[in-house]
Amino acid sequence: MNLKLASISIDLDEVPRYAAIHGVEAPLGPGARAVYEKCVPRFRAWLDEESIRATFFAIGEDLEHRDNREAIAGLHDAGHEIGNHSHQHHYDLSRRALGDIAEQIERCAAIIEQSCGRRPAGFRAPGYAVSDLLFRALEASDVEYDSSVFPCPSYYAAKAVALGAIRLRGRQSATAMDRPAVLRAPREPYRIGRPYWRTGTGLLELPIGVTPMQLPYIGTSLVLGGERIATVLSKQMLGRELINLELHGFDLADAQEDGLETLTAHRADLKRTVSEKLRALKAAVRVVREAGYELVTLEEAARRFKAKPNP
Repeated sequence: MNLKLASISIDLDEVPRYAAIHGVEAPLGPGARAVYEKCVPRFRAWLDEESIRATFFAIGEDLEHRDNREAIAGLHDAGHEIGNHSHQHHYDLSRRALGDIAEQIERCAAIIEQSCGRRPAGFRAPGYAVSDLLFRALEASDVEYDSSVFPCPSYYAAKAVALGAIRLRGRQSATAMDRPAVLRAPREPYRIGRPYWRTGTGLLELPIGVTPMQLPYIGTSLVLGGERIATVLSKQMLGRELINLELHGFDLADAQEDGLETLTAHRADLKRTVSEKLRALKAAVRVVREAGYELVTLEEAARRFKAKPNP
């Protein structure tokens, strides 16, 4: 029997990391903390309204701030899952030495456990960039699943163009391209093989959503497209055993309310209001629910896939 599961996950990259992507200065003052101070409460209110328990991927370094630790502890106590997004969110993490990768995984896991009383079950790589060495480190840890593989040709091409444009303007982006081999990976949950884009018997991978038309099923696509595009893309995802919708805390940022006006020239999503963004996300949830999908955390989705009998 096929599963019909949907999961919403939110990566809690703070505002300075978005500025670094575009090679510009981060906003000063409260705007620099908008993800935890403004966006997390908005996500929590929306998820409570929808009776959804989601997965939040936290960066360990951000949890060195007491208020941020309290925020994820509150999310955990409310039934949301807290996942591991590495300690310092190095975009080249997958290309570093094995010991460095393992340290980044462990340091983040430790501070999440300290904050929530429970070690994280899942991992998401910075910038979705993965490698065989990264999966070797994850399999040596106590991580139960990964959700980083993003085999989306249109996203890959758009990112390459965006990084080229940043370089042409004389700026240096902090992010990096993943290897093109990722585009060969399955779009459905699978056990990691060697190389990682092949199926095997390793760690369970829950890939980021890609539509049959090779479009990214992520928060940026939905909030920029609005209700109509969010509905269309969500309908294209129907039929999957897992609809894995990956968002960022920044997806509910508001340029004026959050003091982010200096980033509007670099971020098209900041030209959308929070209410417009929420309408798009609500449209996506409505489509998957009307199709009979059960919304669960990624940890629960991983548990169900592991329990599923082999064909």
